[in-house]
Amino acid sequence: MSSNNDNVTRRTVLKTGAGGALGTMLTRETSMASETTTPPPDVYQSLGIRPIINAAGTITALGGSLMPPEVVAAWTAAARSFVSLTELQDRVGEKIAERLGVEAALVTTGAAGGIVVGTAAALTHRDRSFVERLPLPAEMDLQVVRQASHRECYDNQVKACGVRLVDVETREDLERAINQRTVMMFSYNVHEGESKIPQREWVEVARRNNIPTLLDAAADAPPLDALSKYNRIGYDMVVFSGGKAIRGPQDAGLLLGRKDLIEAAKLNTAPRCGNIGRGMKVSKEDMVAMWAAIERFVSLDHEAEQREWERRIATIENALASIPTVETKRIVPPIANHVPHLLILWDEQRVRVTPAQVKDQLADGDPSIVTARVHGTGDKGFLVSVFMLQPNEDTIVAARLRQILEQAFS
Repeated sequence: MSSNNDNVTRRTVLKTGAGGALGTMLTRETSMASETTTPPPDVYQSLGIRPIINAAGTITALGGSLMPPEVVAAWTAAARSFVSLTELQDRVGEKIAERLGVEAALVTTGAAGGIVVGTAAALTHRDRSFVERLPLPAEMDLQVVRQASHRECYDNQVKACGVRLVDVETREDLERAINQRTVMMFSYNVHEGESKIPQREWVEVARRNNIPTLLDAAADAPPLDALSKYNRIGYDMVVFSGGKAIRGPQDAGLLLGRKDLIEAAKLNTAPRCGNIGRGMKVSKEDMVAMWAAIERFVSLDHEAEQREWERRIATIENALASIPTVETKRIVPPIANHVPHLLILWDEQRVRVTPAQVKDQLADGDPSIVTARVHGTGDKGFLVSVFMLQPNEDTIVAARLRQILEQAFS
């Protein structure tokens, strides 16, 4: 027998509007959570793993981001009932597409999973018999064109479908490379600044030759309009990470774009069988939580969030202001991780410590503070991200940095 909570979860999520469904669902879940009197055990401590302070950003190896309470509540609510995954996949996709103002949407296993099923969609959308044949044999020599400056470790997600990547540099190269075996044109949005062929020109060539385009924009929201901007420019498919700034489950992502291609992508992934993406299963919990994360992200006061990031940076700046030769600079990466970061510089002849040594000392301390360099921030100085800091962690980071740099001053 289903409880009232089970019924509310299934019926409201699948049959009512986004606001009412999520409002009912999250109110019930947060109310139930507030009635719990026994705090949960520290799961990481029980495993002998030390939690860290994340001053690096939305880094996959650190867990991406943390799901806010309303997203956790949605995930928990979805876990209370069985449901048709294909029906849920369709309905959540419709809700997300409507909210973002794009033609169609699919929740995927991260941006990387979106690249696999997006490539598969480009290969199979005209001939569904190809679905069972992926990865295609090398002798077919089907090709995906990309700019030479757009090389990343995620290229393997494209090649997994049995295609060959063909590099071009100029518009003339691109025109020569396109032939009857060209099945897709692929790009990484983060490398747009290094491109010799700008996005609108790239898309125009693809449209003229009737070739689907796929853009990886994994870490490129915020800003909010990025979630629809690239589809409006003309990209047929765009992938985003769901577990970075959007703050959905880390193993979730979004494939956004043309309805026929999104429908083809569904045929190439779970819960359907006999396809290349069967192992890239998106759970019912992740689908619903991703929907909740989008609802939250779209409704968020982004200006207030920006002010909070600036406040955290100011806390660190103020702590370091009196240390001789130390200078600070606020920088915002141009595309990916487009949020304020703090760059710290000093004269290493006076403050005798290198950025690498500061990084190690922060990581080796208690609590451990992890930092990282992100694309678009250069290689000078020492970079701190306040993006994923939790309440009061900015003061801890500030104090530790001051201690390290003061001790190194001579």
